[in-house]
Amino acid sequence: MKKRNRQIHKILVFAIALVWFANGLIAKLLDFVPRHAQIVGRILGEEHAQSLTKMIGLAEIAMAVWIVSRIWSRINAAVQIALVLIMNLIEIVFAKELLLFGYFNLLFAGFFVFVVYYNEFIIGKNPQNAVIS
Repeated sequence: MKKRNRQIHKILVFAIALVWFANGLIAKLLDFVPRHAQIVGRILGEEHAQSLTKMIGLAEIAMAVWIVSRIWSRINAAVQIALVLIMNLIEIVFAKELLLFGYFNLLFAGFFVFVVYYNEFIIGKNPQNAVIS
């Protein structure tokens, strides 16, 4: 069972990092999802929406690198959880009509938060499950 948990933990670490990386690179830096810049514009102002969206994309890529590095992994998980919850609540309040699934975005965010929590604080609490030993 321990080996299986270690494998699941490793897969989830890379899957979680991939979500951050893809959102940062594809959706924001390469602007394949223009809706993201519209949401940023609605919340932070249209004047600098493009440049702020690109900076957010870079921050998301940095988050992916931090996740894979496993440095301060519990702090990282807590930061991810806080960011996802805060970001989604702000988006629901200020830009609900721009969200792909409206209020249902909160379900996806909740699921992602659960996966991050479960992977780090349940599966990952055992040092034997560390991705980088």
